[in-house]
Amino acid sequence: MARPQCDPMLTARFTAPAVPKTLVHRPELLRRLTAGVRGPLTLINGPAGSGKTVLTAHWAAAGGRAPRAPLWLTVEPDDAPGVFWAYVLEALHRGGVELPAAVGRPTRAEGVTQSFLVRLAAGLAESAQPVVLVLDQFDTAQPPAMTEGLDFVLRHAAGGLRIVLTSRTDSLLPLHRYRAAGEIAEIRHADLRFTHADAEALLGEHRLDISQAGIRLLMRRTEGWAAGVRLCALAMQRSPDPEAFVRQFAADRTTIADYLLREVLDAQPPDTQDLLLRVSVTDRVHPDLADALTGRDDAARTLAGLARDNAFLEQVDASAWYRLHPLFAEVLRAHLRQRHPGLEQQLHGRAARWLAGTGRLTEAVVQGAAAGDWPFAAGQLVDDLAIGRLFTGLEAEQLNRAFAPLPAEAPGAAPALVGAAARLVVQDLPGYEDAARRADSRLNPGSGAAARFSRSFLGVLAGRATGDPAATERAAADAERVLGELPPQRVAAHPELRALLLAALGAVRLGAGRPDAAENALTAAVEACAGPGTDPGTQYPLYDALGSLALAELMRGRLRQAAEHARASLAVAEQAALPPERRSGAGHLVLAGVAVEHDDLPAARSHLDLATAIAAAGPRPDAVAAVLAAVIGARIAAYEGDGEAALAVLTRLRPAATATAAATPAPVSAWAVDELAVAESAAHLARGDAAAALRVLDAAPCGRPEHLLARARALLAAGRTGPAARELAGLPAAEGLAAPARLAACLLRARLAAAEGDTEEARRRQAEAADLARPEGLRLPPLAESGPRARRALREAPRPPARRGRPSDGPPPVMAPPVVESPVVESLSARETEVLRQAARMLSTEEIAAELYVSANTVKTHLKSIYRKLGVTRRSDAVHRAQDLGLL
Repeated sequence: MARPQCDPMLTARFTAPAVPKTLVHRPELLRRLTAGVRGPLTLINGPAGSGKTVLTAHWAAAGGRAPRAPLWLTVEPDDAPGVFWAYVLEALHRGGVELPAAVGRPTRAEGVTQSFLVRLAAGLAESAQPVVLVLDQFDTAQPPAMTEGLDFVLRHAAGGLRIVLTSRTDSLLPLHRYRAAGEIAEIRHADLRFTHADAEALLGEHRLDISQAGIRLLMRRTEGWAAGVRLCALAMQRSPDPEAFVRQFAADRTTIADYLLREVLDAQPPDTQDLLLRVSVTDRVHPDLADALTGRDDAARTLAGLARDNAFLEQVDASAWYRLHPLFAEVLRAHLRQRHPGLEQQLHGRAARWLAGTGRLTEAVVQGAAAGDWPFAAGQLVDDLAIGRLFTGLEAEQLNRAFAPLPAEAPGAAPALVGAAARLVVQDLPGYEDAARRADSRLNPGSGAAARFSRSFLGVLAGRATGDPAATERAAADAERVLGELPPQRVAAHPELRALLLAALGAVRLGAGRPDAAENALTAAVEACAGPGTDPGTQYPLYDALGSLALAELMRGRLRQAAEHARASLAVAEQAALPPERRSGAGHLVLAGVAVEHDDLPAARSHLDLATAIAAAGPRPDAVAAVLAAVIGARIAAYEGDGEAALAVLTRLRPAATATAAATPAPVSAWAVDELAVAESAAHLARGDAAAALRVLDAAPCGRPEHLLARARALLAAGRTGPAARELAGLPAAEGLAAPARLAACLLRARLAAAEGDTEEARRRQAEAADLARPEGLRLPPLAESGPRARRALREAPRPPARRGRPSDGPPPVMAPPVVESPVVESLSARETEVLRQAARMLSTEEIAAELYVSANTVKTHLKSIYRKLGVTRRSDAVHRAQDLGLL
């Protein structure tokens, strides 16, 4: 058969492309296609290389699950209407569709008559079975008359014709009518994107063994673009190290660049190509910004057309902004540098000033840094009081990455201040001091308040890093004074500043052994984070302040408050998805300390292990956390009767403490010295060496109640009741003691009374101890630090007589009764325990699935079973419950 005007027909256009050997099976999309052809129109729409044709060819090769195998026609962009309809008739003929002779054939390439379309629709309506016709590559380039004719035939064929369209663009068909009538099925770009499982399957087809982290990185780079994943897989097959290829490949030096340049960029007119090259310097582009970069005024129309045509540019959340696919943007930037050397830096500078003028600070700063205009970029950050954003908030990583190339010789005070902040972020204290000295040399009394505040602000954070209370307090006072000179509305726009300042000040006071003063600053830090709305910049300081507040309450013996703050801190970290390097482990450390006081050693060990693991991945721990971790570890070992292990834990801290002291001028606080001495004396008592316990305490004399109690305990263990009584007499009044200290004093007095033969007094003290234990839920009295024999003796001690006014069913126990948890409904399976262990690491459902090589749905099923067995409804509660039960 021939076209109108006797041109021969191309047989290849009637044949679906061969299905690739490395095919990724996508059953859900195939099912949607099959369901779609029950109606008149199915649209498969996506950019070049998104897998439209492959999916449809795979479906057609399987027969399409329709009464009649689908017919195929590849549409060419230069098809005239008459030629198109001639090909349609030939496709129907080849597919065995019999039409009445009266339908006729097109006689002119330019078009067909309305009469022809009516006869064709009528003929299809009389067909015994519906005809499914795939029109591949049917795009907006087709003449309107052709699209109008197709719409007419489709609507009037009475179900005898069903069309499957694949296209990069939305066709000119009146899709809104089909949608309103519920007569269209659509598979869009978002549906065609490869999932993690699809990418893993494709790499497996190419015999590539890539880690889950590598696949996640590949998915981030390609955003699931099917052709991008396939091209990467082919390149990885040729790479000596496929895993390294994923981390290092540059899109502009792979076949991806050739594909995108030829299929996407070269398909555009010259003005559009120029616009795409210029806007590639920004992550997001607004039409007005694009006009500023091109010097023209046609960006709004051009960008909307590119997005509509799936030209690797998409609208951002139905806003006026657009974004390029990251691989396309990377290729365009490389092409821009090649075609217009030197222009890229100018465009960055132009974009920086446009963005600054519209109040988009972070984007303006990043663009200014990319332009190498360091005074502008750093000045924006300092003048807007946004220097705290380098330490916290969603933009912190992006901003720090932008300032990584900042040269030390960049002129002005603002670059020096930002350089100092960048060094402080990574705990490079020598680098910070060098940059701070440069900033000091460029600042003067006439410098703006914003710059002077930034310098004081950095001084507070540096004081915390070095553990220098005096320097921190001075810098905090300076910062507070300068804040008063700044416009209140500008200060209010940055709540993270006050939160970071107060959290740092509280942490330093805590490290100096001043928990009461620390609590004031830390409580104010928490309140500073609780303004109207949720500012992402306050999430880290809130987490930090709550963790430090929990430590302060633990130091003061207020266990319930400590546990509440610790759990709140962990909840903030989970909700904000703080990365491991931003977590301190303070929450778990406090819960370990509370569990020790509650005599729940399995839970204490579990929390301590978690705290240690988190601290190893995070920033350098504060001195308080390091000391308490060692003390809690030693206490656990001592309670288990292993004095040697307790001493070993404390010994391991000494080299770290020495190294820290050598690196910083700040001395180790008296609180830390005494806390370690008390813990070491308890370890010696667990070994049965009362003399060594006394020597440790005498070597570091201190008036803290905890020190006096430790001496009294060691003296009693040595049988020296007189000196022990004098130590106890030197304690402050009960109201001035923390609950654990009051309980320890009461029990020591009970032992002292028993040693002196005053049984009645001993029993009275025991009953008093039971009352003291109840408010904080204390179950393990500190007297147990005398060793396992003393612990057994305490538990076997005679019960004191009932007091007047108490029920007659028996006296109170020596210790507060343990809280009875509801039993586990059913034991956790090994896989459920593993899922719960990953959940305790604060991983998302998808990350757990990737770690365990299962689907996200499987993880969700395991979590539901875990919730049922543990009697909880939330993941965090399940983790806490399992830790309390010693299951983790």
